[in-house]
Amino acid sequence: MEGTSAPSTPVTTADDVVSLTDVSRTVRLPDGEDLHILTGVNLHIARGEHVAVVGRSGSGKSTLLNIVGLLDAPTGGRYLLDGRPVSGLSARRTAKLRGQTFGFVFQQFNLLPGRTATENVANPLMYAGGRDFLHRKRTARAMLERVGLGHRLDTMPEKLSGGEQQRVALARSLVRRPRVLLADEPTGALDVDTGSAVMDVLEELVRDDGTTLVTITHDLSVAARADRRFRLDHGVLTEITADALAAATAHRETV
Repeated sequence: MEGTSAPSTPVTTADDVVSLTDVSRTVRLPDGEDLHILTGVNLHIARGEHVAVVGRSGSGKSTLLNIVGLLDAPTGGRYLLDGRPVSGLSARRTAKLRGQTFGFVFQQFNLLPGRTATENVANPLMYAGGRDFLHRKRTARAMLERVGLGHRLDTMPEKLSGGEQQRVALARSLVRRPRVLLADEPTGALDVDTGSAVMDVLEELVRDDGTTLVTITHDLSVAARADRRFRLDHGVLTEITADALAAATAHRETV
């Protein structure tokens, strides 16, 4: 893609919820060689911002998302979450911080079979210490109504369409009111119209709640909806200019 800007080192500001500076991720292979998955990544995301990262399969997108979501750790560089370093935290503290901060949406919906939409959405509240069954149920139903599924509250996943299943997954990820929502190919398993409708719902929810949204995608039309867009190629992150994205979309390029 022509017109992407050169890798830069943005300055961390007080408004940044996520701040990655010169972050790298290297894996030692069985033959002793090092595989460099991420190299010198600089990514600073403000509260309430929607950022999209595009790239081909194997470019390091999921690794980047896992690092941001505290599911993985960088082997170099600095990661500040709300201005505080996350390196050196115990596994227990990291897990607690992850649960308090992030919601995750994946291409695969991973809904629990044999459980209604309400039960699937309420499940994270139980693990968060919500002991009151009726409160969990009311909260889950309210979130399902917000994503347009008030008529499907007691429906099993296998009776839902793909778009409806993704909305249940969205409701489940948002029910604990995460401050940062990480979406890995959220429309990848959906047709174009359904995917666009799901993005409409997601953007409306995060806009209303002031949630920060990070979307990993290979779809330029999804990336175009973000406030800022980046391309990850062989572990190197560069910002995509609006003109470059428009040109690539017009020529139906892939990333």
